[in-house]
Amino acid sequence: MSLSSDTIAAIATPLGEGAIAMIRISGPDSFSLMSRVFKPAGTLESLIPRRATYGEIRDGGEVLDQVLVTLFPAPASFSGEDMAEITCHGGILLTARILESVLRYGARPADAGEFSQRAFFNGKIDLTQAEAIMDIIRARTPPALRAAALQLSGRLGNEILHLRDAVLEIVAHLEAWIDFPEEGIDPASGRVLVSKINTALERTKNLLSTADEGRVLREGIRVAIVGLPNAGKSSLLNRLLGMDRAIVSEIPGTTRDTIEESACLRGILFRLTDTAGLRETADPVEREGVARSGRAMECADLILRVFDVQDERPPERLTEREILVANKSDLLPKATNQHLDAISVSSLTGEGFEALLDAMTNAGGAKHLTTGDSLAAINSRHKVLLESAASSLQAATELVQTSSPPELSSIELRSALDALGRIVGATDTEDILGEIFSRFCIGK
Repeated sequence: MSLSSDTIAAIATPLGEGAIAMIRISGPDSFSLMSRVFKPAGTLESLIPRRATYGEIRDGGEVLDQVLVTLFPAPASFSGEDMAEITCHGGILLTARILESVLRYGARPADAGEFSQRAFFNGKIDLTQAEAIMDIIRARTPPALRAAALQLSGRLGNEILHLRDAVLEIVAHLEAWIDFPEEGIDPASGRVLVSKINTALERTKNLLSTADEGRVLREGIRVAIVGLPNAGKSSLLNRLLGMDRAIVSEIPGTTRDTIEESACLRGILFRLTDTAGLRETADPVEREGVARSGRAMECADLILRVFDVQDERPPERLTEREILVANKSDLLPKATNQHLDAISVSSLTGEGFEALLDAMTNAGGAKHLTTGDSLAAINSRHKVLLESAASSLQAATELVQTSSPPELSSIELRSALDALGRIVGATDTEDILGEIFSRFCIGK
């Protein structure tokens, strides 16, 4: 994957009817192309960069729409190239006609993520910021949006670059000894070197410790709602969602398959899975539903084990990931409820749900995500590369401490440098770039 020198264009807003839509153009011919399709109210030479200008978009002699056009000369644009943006009235046919006109005069359709890709190649953003763009678009909770905005501002990228600079300094010192082997590494210098490597290793581990936070912010907390038939699992799901999503019936075994929905509760995204009642059954369909319930429990970050508050033998909490939920509390006087280890709720009246949400937030380990602005929020790609860097740094420390040839320690440190560089794109490969930008939408 390399930087193309041609001019690209795409619709940058979602397809469909709306008040406005935008067509984005980037490349060396952006301005000359605009002179062929856009007739401003004044003269084309009077267009002021980064200021919207009113006029008409024409296709041949036909006026397509009255629009606003904004020019962004390089390098002061998102992509780092000459860019133009056409803001027109929203509509599928109109935006398609305008894009066709732009393409007819020399632009080509942009690939997915190609505008952001050009911004990366032109040094406007690093890879962590490119990924943050899609995180912002896909954010479904305030904490996720805040974390993505911080990453887009360069917080994570800067931390990685500072860490890489620290490792690079260690490599420079170590390779100085390699260049002058007769001197060797004296014990005092070796201790200083180990201390610096351990400091870099600790910083790497601190970033790795945010991996779970990043997953929760992007994907949500996986919650499995389990229990015996007729415990009120589906009613609990409906109450948490605030709508009737699952069928509720007094007939045991109504839910035979898992039902998955997402809900933003207390500013945190929860991915809720209602499951079939856990019981022995000869019905092959229901038996498969019970098996799927087991798989949902295995994958869950949090399990809500629901039981009827009238049960004389309530279930025991089997793991730290479980919350016992005594449902149908409205059927018993409060004084008779002896299930002290469970949270009593009523899916019918909503009683006890504030306490349940408190428990879900705390047990899911996400309460602190709703406050503060120090989120690193690394993703799965960052995690793999940071783990590789940590492993190499650990190996380098052990090699220095055992007085091994410094060349071996240098190899490990350079492996750590490569892994850190791949996070921000300082030393990246084509397959990684293709994987990242292919997930972007057209026009971004």
